[in-house]
This record gives sequence, C-alpha cells and structure tokens, in this order.
Amino acid sequence: MRAIRYGRRAGSIRRGRPHLYLNVAFVLVVGVVSAYLPSAASAAGASYVAMGDSYTAGPGITPVSPTAPADCAQSAANYPHLVASALHLSLTDVSCSGAKTEDFTVAQFPDQPPQFDALTPSTKVVTVGMGGNDGNLFETLVVGCTELDIDHPNTGAPCQEHYETFVTKTFEENTPAQEAALAEIHVLSPKAKVFVVGYPEITPVSGYCPTAIPWTTGDLRWFNLDVQRRGNANLRREAIANGATYVDTFTPSMGHNACEPVGVRWIEPLFGSLTGVAVHPNAKGQEADAFDVGVTMLLHGVL
Repeated sequence: MRAIRYGRRAGSIRRGRPHLYLNVAFVLVVGVVSAYLPSAASAAGASYVAMGDSYTAGPGITPVSPTAPADCAQSAANYPHLVASALHLSLTDVSCSGAKTEDFTVAQFPDQPPQFDALTPSTKVVTVGMGGNDGNLFETLVVGCTELDIDHPNTGAPCQEHYETFVTKTFEENTPAQEAALAEIHVLSPKAKVFVVGYPEITPVSGYCPTAIPWTTGDLRWFNLDVQRRGNANLRREAIANGATYVDTFTPSMGHNACEPVGVRWIEPLFGSLTGVAVHPNAKGQEADAFDVGVTMLLHGVL
C-alpha cells in the first residue's frame, strides 16, 4: 500500500536482525515438514521473486534495503527478506511502496522497472502482496475517514455512509486486472509456486482509540469487516481461481491491530507511529507475516 505519514517520528521499532523466535520456529517447522516432504530439500536456493506494495516493502523499518530504489522505501527486514534468509532462497525483491497492480507491467518510478521484469522461466517461488492501492482504495479511506471522523463524536459510521459504494465499486472494477496478473505470472514463470499474501488486521472489530486512529467505533468495525475481510476474501478467491496459494495473515494478526499499545500492535497507528509511517506494519508485523508466509511455503513443498 502507499506509505502515509502522520504525526511525529519517534524512532524505528527495531534495528538489526529479526527475532530469534522466528529463526527457531522455522528450524522446527522445517524439520517437521521435511519428514513428510523429503523431496523438498532439492529446491534449496531456489529463485524467489517478491512483488507487492508497501505492506510487503516495509517502509520505515530499518535497515533499508541497499538494492532497492530509494523511492520504494523497501526494508531489508521485510517478510520477503526474512523468509528468504530462513529458507535459504535466492531473493529478488521488487516490492515498492505505493505500488498498484498496474505497476506489474508499467514502471512505477524511473528507477523502478515493472515488477514483472523480475520474473523469468527459472523462477521457482513468487509472492504477491498487492491490491490495496488499486483504485486508490487505501489512501482514499485512510485520509477520507480521518477527515470525516476526527472532529465527529463517537456515533454512527460517517465514513461507511460516505464510502461504502466506492469500496464496492473499486473491488468490482479491479478484480479482472488482479486475476489477469496472476494468470500472467504463470506464463512468465511456469515452474513457479505462486503465493498471494493477504493483508493483516489494521483496525479492531470493536473498540475506540481516538488517540491512535480517530475514527468512530462504527467506522473501525466497518473497515475491519467490510473493507479488510472482504478485500482479503477477494484475494483468496482470485488466488484459488488462478492456480496460486493464499496466505492468510489476517487471522494470526487479530488483536495486534493499530489500536493496540506498543509491544502488542503489529500495525503502527495513524498518530504516534514509531516507524514514522502510519497505518503500516512495524518490524513485529513483518516478522509475523514472514512466519505465516514461510510456513505456508514449507507446507507446499518450498524448501
């Protein structure tokens, strides 16, 4: 998604290596899965291409990737890098903040070629974390809901009333392009296992957190149920229909949304983001996504 900056930067969540638990967990899972998939070891070092928007790129999380264009704000500690390190895959990460499905085939920036350029016939693993920016959905809702709700008493769901039709129309209009993109990945990389990565929980299904995200309880719930869950359901259907595997990051992230306190949340709030990038995953969020993606890969024979 597009990186949106609000409030004062208070420093990064974490510097340096990912948590030890991530590596230990992967070692344990690798051992268990290998017992059932003994042939998987032959794929070690396989070519892995990661594509996606800012929820994949990891803006604001240090260290910054030295190989990605500065415009993309890509972290070297995002989930593609963590997964590649844990599973010993050869990574080409072309994820870029603000990317849309159209940027698979069109250069997003002068120094960021179309993301599909990274795909080759020898690519063995592909992850796709894309769709939230299509039709300017994410940015429109984050900015629009805030403007509607910030000075509004905690009653009703003003944002839902204003944007519900827009959300439905946006999902419907962008589905064909998203499905076509998944089909094209199989053409460009016919031997690749393709994984569509969903989005984690951003807002709670109940509650009110005006100092973090100044939306009404009704709009926080609507965003969770009707925007996020419906959007992820669309991605799941598209994946299944186009020979890809869906990775659910939403269910494991429940209770770690942007309304939660430091240390619990995996998504930074609109105000008071510790990464300087509002409403986006922090380092813990990327580590959690890496675990979900990595385990799903192992269960589908990537090792």
